[in-house]
Amino acid sequence: MTGRRRTFPFRLSTFAARTALCTAVCASLVTGCGALPGSSGGSGEPLTVMTWAPDQTKATNMPGMPAMARAYGRWVNATGGINGRKLNVITCNEHNTPEGAADCARQAVKAGAVAVVGSYSQHGRAFMAPLEAAGIPFIGGYGVSDEEFQSTLSYPVNGGQPVLLAGAGRQLANQCEKVALVRPDTLAGDTMPILLNAGLRSGSAEEAGDVRAAEDATDYSRPALQALDEAGADPELPARLGRSAARAKASKGCVTAVLGERTETFFDSFRRVENQDLRVKVASVLGSVSQSLIDRTGGKEGPFEGAYVTGWYPVATDDKWGPMQRVINEHAFGDNRIDPADIGVQTTWIAYTVFSEIIRSIGDEDVTARRVALALDRSNGVRTGGLTPELRWRYQDMRAVGGFPRIVNGRVTFQRVTGGRLVAQGAGAMDMTATLEKAPAAG
Repeated sequence: MTGRRRTFPFRLSTFAARTALCTAVCASLVTGCGALPGSSGGSGEPLTVMTWAPDQTKATNMPGMPAMARAYGRWVNATGGINGRKLNVITCNEHNTPEGAADCARQAVKAGAVAVVGSYSQHGRAFMAPLEAAGIPFIGGYGVSDEEFQSTLSYPVNGGQPVLLAGAGRQLANQCEKVALVRPDTLAGDTMPILLNAGLRSGSAEEAGDVRAAEDATDYSRPALQALDEAGADPELPARLGRSAARAKASKGCVTAVLGERTETFFDSFRRVENQDLRVKVASVLGSVSQSLIDRTGGKEGPFEGAYVTGWYPVATDDKWGPMQRVINEHAFGDNRIDPADIGVQTTWIAYTVFSEIIRSIGDEDVTARRVALALDRSNGVRTGGLTPELRWRYQDMRAVGGFPRIVNGRVTFQRVTGGRLVAQGAGAMDMTATLEKAPAAG
């Protein structure tokens, strides 16, 4: 642009000038004057959405989330679409890098996605900026980046890592005299002790020992020894107290590891260095420990028997997961990336449930990214079949949680590995929002 006013030749009629100007403006805004960028067009046209997650990386991988999104899309299209609109699900490998996250977001913008749904990334700063610039809502992220609970275009369906960690602290407060937290030595990992300690304090327990570990290590012997010491299982304890007293003291200690996919590697190292006379309790959160991990490591004979586990949703055997299980059975075509007990798969299912309900609420109007966001902002409540409370993201629904104001679902469930199976511990869910409101700002 030069800043000079553009004029038409005198011989061009006023009508013709206006026609030419409208044509030029239309051409600059749309392709063939059909729809604005970021729009899926008019009623009946396909809706494009994206789901991303890391796959085949050295750290946490979540291949089941894009796979679940594809299965959901096949199910929706086989049953007539959403309000008659087909669902075009595109997926992206986020690679566990800021560059990969930003690239996936840019692909969503380029494809004209009306939402990003049920995705995983630690790199919220990298992916939210492109989405915000295009007005694309981020629905039901996994909850591992601060931006998911800060951006006005993010619509979380769970309380993410903050709620899980606060819940884990509350679950362990009545079980342990001393707690050691093994967590990634990363920016995201730095907030974990603050959150876990908030839960421990709510149960009048001492703060946890903070054990940092590499996110992609192949051996965790050194952090395991440090964790045992922090949990009160010092190898020199028997010499000081006697064998029986040392065993009793160690049994009141807990080691909880939150290392994503590397949690299995950590506990493998942990069991090798643990003194059999000084056994401590172990714990984690769903996402770092899953039923499939418990199964492949020996079930009731494995290292996770008796472990305390905190999750967001009902246990995988709950009847509320029946609709998801049927979709997997009928439309996943045996895709072994999709584990119905995987918390990432479950989050993707809930996120797409929210998306579908919001699209139905829009009705026959044209669906654009901004219209989807507006419908989410104004919703009086979206139901998810009892898997979460009714979800709403209005201004009055935001909570005073330092660094995480958009936590609208603070529920956790307490589970324990019993007989090789994850089973509910206690009755119902616990809301950790009030606990987090009292915690120091971690975001």
